[in-house]
Amino acid sequence: MPSLKEVKNKIVGVKKTAQITKAMNMVASARLRGAQDKMEAFRPYTSKFNEAMSNLSGGANTDSFPLMENREIKTVELVVITSDRGLCGSFNSNIIKLAETKTKQYESEGKQVTYVCVGKKGKQILRKTGKIRKAYEDIMSSFQMFNAREVANDISENFLSGGSDKVEVLFGAFKSVAVQYPTYKDFLPVKPLEAAEGEEVKKISGEYIYEPSTEEIMDVLQPLYLNVMIYHAMLEVGASEHAARMTAMDNATNACKDIIENLTIVYNKARQAAITAELMDIVGGAEALK
Repeated sequence: MPSLKEVKNKIVGVKKTAQITKAMNMVASARLRGAQDKMEAFRPYTSKFNEAMSNLSGGANTDSFPLMENREIKTVELVVITSDRGLCGSFNSNIIKLAETKTKQYESEGKQVTYVCVGKKGKQILRKTGKIRKAYEDIMSSFQMFNAREVANDISENFLSGGSDKVEVLFGAFKSVAVQYPTYKDFLPVKPLEAAEGEEVKKISGEYIYEPSTEEIMDVLQPLYLNVMIYHAMLEVGASEHAARMTAMDNATNACKDIIENLTIVYNKARQAAITAELMDIVGGAEALK
């Protein structure tokens, strides 16, 4: 049985850990409010932008736009967006697992896969693969639209130069404070509006006369569309990271409480054993003096 001092030191150490995890939970909770508000405010804009792009691209001549070029897929680029910091449970590892699953799928089809990592955690785990083309670190804590623009420009330039034939964005989607799940979206080539089975695509350009033309509008909107998609994914990851960390730190604090309770029982048993031993020594000494 451990000594009283050892058990007492363990209890003190666990209590300090519980104080740290509780403080981190409160910080994550405070940051989550701002990140969630920003993400939810941007979602309607993203939805309307996607709808407008789908309608325009559905009625446009796709051959006129290099970013909509469908070619034989030989190289797939995965944009993996994770957080810069850890201590958020399995949030980052789930995104990495999705990336690894997609990689195995494409490589089994004979395609080459490269990564663009946005966030330090993704780079740290995927660098051992040797497939990282570019990494953006230390931007997820305080990113802005210009960060998303930089990422989108690099990806689109690589696509246009033939460095990739297909691009997908992998990120953690925010559903609620308790639920964040890894998902992916097609990024390049930009796909036109697809009709449901048995329906025909309504070409909006045939119902409305645009000034300037649809093609000129698409030339301006396509780069903005790519920026919006990357920024939206970064916002989702930002909010999901704080929610996952808040949950993880709450679980850690509760685990510390359970450990303290168990150690307290051990401490009481050790103290009782020490008292019993001392009493036995006293009784034994008294009997010896008789």
